[in-house]
Amino acid sequence: MSERFVIIGGDAAGMSAASKARRSDPNLEIIVLEKGEWVSYGACGLPYYVKGEVEQIEDLVAITPEEFVEKRNIDLRLNHEVTEIRPERKSIIVAEGGEEQEMRFDKLLIAVGASPIVPDIPGSDMEEVFTLHGLDDGKEIRSFVEEKPPDRAAIVGGGYIGIEMAEALHDRGLEVDVIEGLSRLLTPFNPDVSDVVQSHLSERVDVHLNDFVEGISRVGSEELRISFGGQEILSDMVVMAAGVQPNVQLAEEAGVKLGPTGAISTDEYGRTNFPDVFAAGDCAEATNTLTGGPDYVPLALTANRDGRAIGSTVGGDPVLLAEIAGTAVLKAFDLEVARTGLAVEDRARREGFDPISVTIKAPSRAGYYPGPKRIDVSLVADETSGLLLGGSMVGKEGVSKRIDTLAAALSASMTVSELENLDLSYAPPFGPTWDPLLTAAKVLAGRLNRL
Repeated sequence: MSERFVIIGGDAAGMSAASKARRSDPNLEIIVLEKGEWVSYGACGLPYYVKGEVEQIEDLVAITPEEFVEKRNIDLRLNHEVTEIRPERKSIIVAEGGEEQEMRFDKLLIAVGASPIVPDIPGSDMEEVFTLHGLDDGKEIRSFVEEKPPDRAAIVGGGYIGIEMAEALHDRGLEVDVIEGLSRLLTPFNPDVSDVVQSHLSERVDVHLNDFVEGISRVGSEELRISFGGQEILSDMVVMAAGVQPNVQLAEEAGVKLGPTGAISTDEYGRTNFPDVFAAGDCAEATNTLTGGPDYVPLALTANRDGRAIGSTVGGDPVLLAEIAGTAVLKAFDLEVARTGLAVEDRARREGFDPISVTIKAPSRAGYYPGPKRIDVSLVADETSGLLLGGSMVGKEGVSKRIDTLAAALSASMTVSELENLDLSYAPPFGPTWDPLLTAAKVLAGRLNRL
């Protein structure tokens, strides 16, 4: 009898693990159990589907279920929900069509993802209140805005999804309110950068800061009243974009240990405290490349990469999980906004560093070349060692390219001086002789040398 690899969850981490395990061991029995109807899809594209830039929801599916079954020889079972994990027995309980059965495994991967955080407030269960996490959520929101159509929308949360959905609904002709409970948008970014984003958004939508939503009630047959911070606004729909939380209940009930972030704790190969049970994706922790400790940054590349590594390990070729810097980029109307590493001094200080930072403004192209745009670059370093810790940046062009250079520098444990001396490309249409990233490093190095 061949060894059986069972995977709970059919999205990024799960299907990457299944595909790699199949390539590593053609004889391995691989079963993927997905409680829904969709697998291997790009959830990050959902705001652009709602906006209408992505025409069909199926365009977000990378590989169809039929391809996994017929071309990759993976036993994919849709609408199968795992209700219990029994690590000591090396089995799980699977529910399908109202019936339950016990299934054995030799190796198990928990890749059940995360769920949207919905504040526990009155009215959050109304049919006009949406979250955006899976493909069905995207279909529901787009159908609502196309069939009604609404005049005004409220977005609860000023993070990645909140800002992307503000743009999507604004460009569909809705008036939009963004309600953020904290003092600024995009809190993982340097305040100088998030201030630029806030100013840019405020020209297009109404931004409310330091206000937590207290309740949602109905006014008449269709309008909603949203109460927050002693004031009220009317809206036709609400999108909850208050972040996500790892789906850990199934694992926790089975005795799988959680880490300090609240996600599943694993070793460097993705194993949990049960050697034959692995975890990856948005339900699991990763190792931060700056701190060496556990971190929780649920992003697509981490899930795909860790799933692939675990698939290789299960297939007989052990591969260490890669560390993360938390690199991310988003589009905020006309702006590119990006971050990596410990981009905020307060976070760096909590991790035991002595942070120092600078923010510079520079042109995206040579000054004499037509059409330069301003880029704001913020860098953070450790004052004691000169080690580069992270950064964030914002501008109308060239940001997504430069953040990757900074992420690579963090992975190489570069100092600010080493970053300053990188031999980066130059041509007038793409940047000045001193790239904005080099200029920021030069300014920060000057501050470090004066201390």
